[in-house]
Amino acid sequence: MIRTQREENKTVAGERILCRMNSDKPGPTVVFFGGIHGNEPAGVAALTEVTKTLNCKGAALDKGSLIGIRGNLPALLQKERFLDHDLNRIWSRSRLETVLAKPEHQRSSEEKELVLIYELIQEVLQSYSPPFYFIDLHTTSSRTRPFITINDSIINRYFSRIFPVPVILGIEEYLDGPLLSYINELGYVALGFESGTHDDPAAIRNAEDFIWLTLVYAGLLPDYRGREESYNRLDRASESDHDFYEIFYRHKLPDSHTFKMNEGFKSFQPLPKGTVLGFEAGSPVAMHKKGILFMPLYQKQGEEGFFLIRKTPSWALKLSARLRKWKTHELLTRLPGVRWTDTEEDKLEVDLSVARFMNRPIFHLLGYRSQQRDKTHLIISNREHKARNSDYKNTFWFPGH
Repeated sequence: MIRTQREENKTVAGERILCRMNSDKPGPTVVFFGGIHGNEPAGVAALTEVTKTLNCKGAALDKGSLIGIRGNLPALLQKERFLDHDLNRIWSRSRLETVLAKPEHQRSSEEKELVLIYELIQEVLQSYSPPFYFIDLHTTSSRTRPFITINDSIINRYFSRIFPVPVILGIEEYLDGPLLSYINELGYVALGFESGTHDDPAAIRNAEDFIWLTLVYAGLLPDYRGREESYNRLDRASESDHDFYEIFYRHKLPDSHTFKMNEGFKSFQPLPKGTVLGFEAGSPVAMHKKGILFMPLYQKQGEEGFFLIRKTPSWALKLSARLRKWKTHELLTRLPGVRWTDTEEDKLEVDLSVARFMNRPIFHLLGYRSQQRDKTHLIISNREHKARNSDYKNTFWFPGH
């Protein structure tokens, strides 16, 4: 019997759903993604174990809904990061519109996955109740403590800071088209959780603990008995590092590269200027300034050789939260050479003669990131005004709203 494409899609979508649990009471909706990269199965394994535990114990959610979604099914089967394109780099608005307009037979492997996951997200948003929490589970090729990555919005900051792990700000400035940036642009809480190294069993345990704590903090399982144990395990795994960090450098790799990282490096490792990290085309790649190494590449596929990060002081976090609450960014358009680029007022075009006196930290304080340079201007984006703060105003973790 020959299946139609629609039937094939239903079959694939059916395999894609790891779990779908609903309480009798309406409430928050928590959506987990695992395996967006096919060589990172720890998130899928963790979601499977948590679901199994909930079912075996007959545990009912106190309220709301839990949905678990497998990511890149073909790549997971091949145990490869991706087959044609990185599925976590094709979620830009323009790319999504292009892919949706294509006939199905003209889509690449990851473009087909993109469409199916996009349709699931739309179904969730239309069929389930807010507030929504979207969590993308990942692992890294290097040794690391567990950590959270977020697009820098205040709702993301407030929710992520209650977990006993470090939080990385500003990754959206350096990555094109990640899934969570697309979701964050819709205004919802969206966190990435990196639970450890790809092949380390501890990464599965860390992801499980993070899932349990998310269900507690989002209000689905507020009385979960293992809450303290999960918190303490994650705290130990993160070496009690609860700081915020900011990316300030990305070592971008060309599509075809020979970059090879020297052995022995790990994330969150402070290094002096001049440290030779690896080699590209036979030439050494060294630290151009001192910093903290982040996500060094120890796999064949990848667009970044490494990042550099630094700690963000608490006073800067508090100041930026106040400035954003007061909508100080609206004053920028009164400066010469600064104007909105669209009717939605989420992007500013800044003449470089003005930007020369307004450095990146100032834009960060006001909530602007994702800078794109041309010869004469900066294009900077602000997602803060799209944040659905009112959806989260009754949560314990979002004070003052």
